[in-house]
Amino acid sequence: MAVYLLQVVVEAEVFPKIFTCLKDADLVVRKNAGTMIREVAKHTPELAQLIVSNGGVGALVDYVAESEGNNRLPGIMALGYISAFSETLALSVIASKGIAPIMHALVNEPEDHVKSASAWSLGQIGRHSPDHAKAIADSGSLQHLVAAHVAMTSSDDLKTKTKRALKGIVERLTFLPALDSLLQEPRAPESVIKYVLHQIAKVLPNDSESRHSFVTSGGFAKVQQLQAAPGTKLREHVDAINSCYPDEIVKYYSPGYSESLLKKLLPATTAAPAVVATQ
Repeated sequence: MAVYLLQVVVEAEVFPKIFTCLKDADLVVRKNAGTMIREVAKHTPELAQLIVSNGGVGALVDYVAESEGNNRLPGIMALGYISAFSETLALSVIASKGIAPIMHALVNEPEDHVKSASAWSLGQIGRHSPDHAKAIADSGSLQHLVAAHVAMTSSDDLKTKTKRALKGIVERLTFLPALDSLLQEPRAPESVIKYVLHQIAKVLPNDSESRHSFVTSGGFAKVQQLQAAPGTKLREHVDAINSCYPDEIVKYYSPGYSESLLKKLLPATTAAPAVVATQ
């Protein structure tokens, strides 16, 4: 939508009247209303704030929750555009319980372009701060983003969108239980694990309780099992995590350590006495 048309729309004072159209009996009217709101929301922080100030976020959240398929798309993207501008605007989406219906679309919609838009919007919500990232993690969305990223049927665009969303969210996440859970997610690829380890390496040095819980949860043992080649970022992050613990702890949880201890308990093989030849 051209800027001059946006000005006409705003001056016509269509907000908040247009939000009632999101519940119209005619699905076409609903979608057109959602599309117009999306086009306004994406241009400037001021226009996004205008939508928020007039109660538009709650209306958009309801619209996404009550719609299906392509009809959901304008609402999903509008929430993403609003969230992208600032942490305050993203917080308004979180406070209006906007994460759940977007995640539902990511998981349940059959069309990849709807899934891609959902992944993008979740990334815009979660990338601002540790609190925003934790809200995404608490919803269970990270595991669903991983699942969509590694699915054989996912399009290249969906794989790209989910990877970017995971990177943006994880790079702000400081809540260790969420990082630990993602580390131990069986489907998580190395590209995602790398971001997770980097964050864990930031959290552990200043929090003794987290260092303890990371061991008891099995997360530390998982780190030791990673095949991290020397000179790689993955190896760098593993070494940074290991440096937070005594050497004996690192050795204890390293693969093969218990077997090496058991070998020490076995009796040493004694050589048979030499037979002296009789004359």
